[in-house]
Amino acid sequence: MAELHFRSAAELARMVRRREVGALELLDHFIARVERYNPALNAIVATDFDRARAAARAADAAVARGNILGALHGVPMTIKDAFEVAGLRSTGGAPAYAQHVPERHADPVARIEQAGAVIFGKTNVPFLSGDGQTYNDIYGTTNNPWDPGRGPGGSSGGAVAALAAGLTGLEIGSDIGGSIRSPAHLCGVFGHKPSYGIVSLRGHIPGPPGSLSSADLGVAGPLGRSAEDLDLLLGVIAGAEGDAAAGWRLDLPAPRAASAEGLRVAVWIDEPGCDIDVEMAGLLRNAAGALEAAGARLDRQERPGFGFAQSTEIYLLLLHAALGAGFPPEVRAYLAELAKSLDPADKSHRALQARGASLSHADWIVLNERRARLRAQWAHFFERFDVVLAPVLLCPAFPHDHSPDFLGRRLTVNGVERDYLDILLWAGPALLAYLPATSAPVGLTAAGLPVGIQIIGPHLGDRTTIAVAGMIERLLGGFRPPPGY
Repeated sequence: MAELHFRSAAELARMVRRREVGALELLDHFIARVERYNPALNAIVATDFDRARAAARAADAAVARGNILGALHGVPMTIKDAFEVAGLRSTGGAPAYAQHVPERHADPVARIEQAGAVIFGKTNVPFLSGDGQTYNDIYGTTNNPWDPGRGPGGSSGGAVAALAAGLTGLEIGSDIGGSIRSPAHLCGVFGHKPSYGIVSLRGHIPGPPGSLSSADLGVAGPLGRSAEDLDLLLGVIAGAEGDAAAGWRLDLPAPRAASAEGLRVAVWIDEPGCDIDVEMAGLLRNAAGALEAAGARLDRQERPGFGFAQSTEIYLLLLHAALGAGFPPEVRAYLAELAKSLDPADKSHRALQARGASLSHADWIVLNERRARLRAQWAHFFERFDVVLAPVLLCPAFPHDHSPDFLGRRLTVNGVERDYLDILLWAGPALLAYLPATSAPVGLTAAGLPVGIQIIGPHLGDRTTIAVAGMIERLLGGFRPPPGY
């Protein structure tokens, strides 16, 4: 039983179906680990073990009858606290929702339960999932299992910390600013940001509970300890929802390649003005080289037909427009006045936040057209390449910094201070263009901190980016447990 907690969810599901382990036995194994390790980690913040045990017993009874409930039959699972779970406190990390107990599941959670998963708890998030670190006034701070003095990232920080420590079988994240890929990179697990719109966000906080619309850019996607887990969970949660289900079905294309042989790969690790940690860059180049040695055709110079800075500016303006819609009126009024006072040449995070949060609808339409043109350039680029390899983040896991002024926070990369919000930069290209992007672990720094690589693919090429993550997993070893767990 000692290694059950680090096996993939896909393998756990197979073991339950083959009656090699009972769903209740498996759940109790994970609960015992939660009770032992979670107090110091603070990844799992709300639980319902009684209801989970009842679900596990029902899963075991179904197996005994020869009835398989679905692809996740019997897999113990937690849910990021941004997603509503019926009957379980779902706060989004916001004190205003501290006592919110929804009556219905978020759409992806409903699909997860229908597929037979045993949901036993919620994992921590920052306030309204709005930070690259995970802490809030309800549940406190989540630590990185590789180094408790550092954060696991955000906003899916509790989810990845629980996965890395072997406290849950599978997780789901959400991503509007890197919140699936960045935490996966920082904790050494796998994460997938799907193509925009293929997974419903109804029941996600934010927006406010009861919202029926979804924000621009934002997606929900799988987190796991293997590429196979990403593919498994994406197959469960993706698809038409609500009234759309009457008229269309999602049919994602098969992976463009089954092996590295002949895979066409663009390598985008170096970008002027956006340097990444030099040791981390070495691990990314090693991963690219491993694919090349296995038969992939690499190009280290070719780029899409636009500049990184151009893409970044459009992304950040649209991101702050989406986030700013939820700000109080007085904050939006302040940012509108600030935007008027700034030099038009000012492209700082402060300026882009002010302009984006006060964007008029007419200006949004202009930016959306610029995005559409970039998307067309990406589509042309992916006629010649299957995937792009890129960094997930500027650096490995960094120390906790809870100072309230985001714009005043700093990160140190290669001995140079960088703006904290530069954590958004490498998340932006895939988000802006609605592209799928997968984060896969590629090794550890000398300090023992995990590093992930970002695999970006063509629109609706989700199976391709996940397949390439699987290739890298087989070449480099994939997930490894943090010491002490």
